Amino acid sequence: MLNHTHLNIVIADDEAPARNRLRTLLGDIENTQVLAEAKNGKELLEIINQAHDAQTTAHIVLLDIRMPEMDGIEAAQHLQKLPKPPAVIFTTAYDNYAIHAFDMSAVDYLLKPIRLERLQTALQKARALLPSQLETLTPLSPKRTHLSINERGRILLVPISDVIYLRAELKYITVRTAEREYLIEESLSHLEQEFSHIFTRLHRNCLAANAYILGYEKRHQDEHTEKQWVALLKHVPETISVSRRQQHLIRQTIL
Repeated sequence: MLNHTHLNIVIADDEAPARNRLRTLLGDIENTQVLAEAKNGKELLEIINQAHDAQTTAHIVLLDIRMPEMDGIEAAQHLQKLPKPPAVIFTTAYDNYAIHAFDMSAVDYLLKPIRLERLQTALQKARALLPSQLETLTPLSPKRTHLSINERGRILLVPISDVIYLRAELKYITVRTAEREYLIEESLSHLEQEFSHIFTRLHRNCLAANAYILGYEKRHQDEHTEKQWVALLKHVPETISVSRRQQHLIRQTIL
């Protein structure tokens, strides 16, 4: 349970009537303040960043599941990158199958239309999500549209479509875009499974985005080694070595 006498709340829902309904109900609950409203997950994360910059804490997010651009489950995943993420209470009109998933995860949710008494109870027991709870809910959501990076207490969103390659280095993954590199703590194998339609594994430690592979070429890495196959990439000068195991990709391209 949150130990705050005064709760700062952010409402995220793509439907204005639903946001208005929650704002009205919260007006009848003491010691609550609506910091802001968002129409989708991307707007929500921008609001959380703005609150951080203003040294204001968002204690609770009332988060709709189905929203355009970024749904509630993906937004909740990104929120967990914060050092102290807000508590999340999902709001949903989902069917019984999905409600069962929320119950099994012990995640608090409010079924629309939301009643005042149920909202009060949810606020009283609100707590931060656990990673295991989000993992259970992930199948209800489409694949992520963004990767998120925590930099100095803010959430930076990197569109998957901007990622040129993902390279594993020790416990981090380097995310390379045309502009810069980012570091995230995720499993390369999990990223490969999630985005198998977008990335190809070129060797054990690297996935390259199919859309950014220009072609393949044999090159000397230095004067003492034999020529090796590398992938040439759009927008960046570096190349990616292709392991022997993955050289069938080159044959397929040539043929």
